[in-house]
Amino acid sequence: MLAAVLRRRAGRLGAMTEPSFTPALFAFLDDLAGNNDRAWFAAHKARYEAEVREPALDFIDAFAPRLAELAPGLVADSRKAGGSLFRIHRDTRFAKDKTPYKTHTGVQFRHGGAEGAHSPCLYLHLEPGNVFAAAGTWLPDPPALALIRDRIVAKPAEWKRAAKAATDGGFALGGDALKRAPAGYDPDHPLIADLRRKSFIAIRELTEADVCVPELCAALTAVWRPTVPLVRFLCAASDLPA
Repeated sequence: MLAAVLRRRAGRLGAMTEPSFTPALFAFLDDLAGNNDRAWFAAHKARYEAEVREPALDFIDAFAPRLAELAPGLVADSRKAGGSLFRIHRDTRFAKDKTPYKTHTGVQFRHGGAEGAHSPCLYLHLEPGNVFAAAGTWLPDPPALALIRDRIVAKPAEWKRAAKAATDGGFALGGDALKRAPAGYDPDHPLIADLRRKSFIAIRELTEADVCVPELCAALTAVWRPTVPLVRFLCAASDLPA
């Protein structure tokens, strides 16, 4: 399997002469939003491959050396399934909305030493009118969440430096939070607003034009660099190499 991935990577990179993303990606997703059914998607699958999935896989491959520089513990995996690119199909088993496809594309560089989409990561969201870069841990499971909170209590200065670096870099800390202090934590703790967080994620809004540039990898390296201390803090909380 690894050999096949490497062959595809070499072939794609050898042929790359265009930006990783173009307005065609957003045009396809916009059309999909208005025609979200299996028959339409089947008729336009070749367009999805050419305008969305292959450019995203090209980007994952091209960004791998930059990722190794920013956060060596995170992985750029360009497999078509099970890698850094989220699948286009929605899980509708327990959803009221039964439309079969997502109308956005997501690329997640998650930690190689953790399982699932809720590990420390860098994330890029591509959707018409809603483009953003993110970094951190989204809805960690209870044991991981407790480890993060405990590290904030144990190393408040380190946490504040990491959060400040992200916000100074144009990111905002987001995600849902508890209304009250979590059990076992002092309601009067000076960082109680952070201890109430359910996610430790930093988000920076971008535009479609921001990601339709030839220098995309360099541009996103600069965008994500201020979040490196946050990613390192979250990795350290779970005893993961950053």
